[in-house]
Amino acid sequence: MIVLIVLISVGSGVVYDMYKKHLEFKHKMQNNNSDAHKQLAETNAQVLALKERVQTLEAIVTDSSFNVKDEINKL
Repeated sequence: MIVLIVLISVGSGVVYDMYKKHLEFKHKMQNNNSDAHKQLAETNAQVLALKERVQTLEAIVTDSSFNVKDEINKL
């Protein structure tokens, strides 16, 4: 009978510790996900800014007056 009480006590302690570890892991994963979402949003914003800059540069380079300026600078 005493052995059964000890086994139940130890078993419940182990289960409780496992549950605490599970909650800690779940909390870490939620924090990692929110950090990943923040980084993704920042990266998307940077990509959009770079796309706008590339479009501007393409407009400048394909402009016919750019070729004239380039020829003048070669002289």
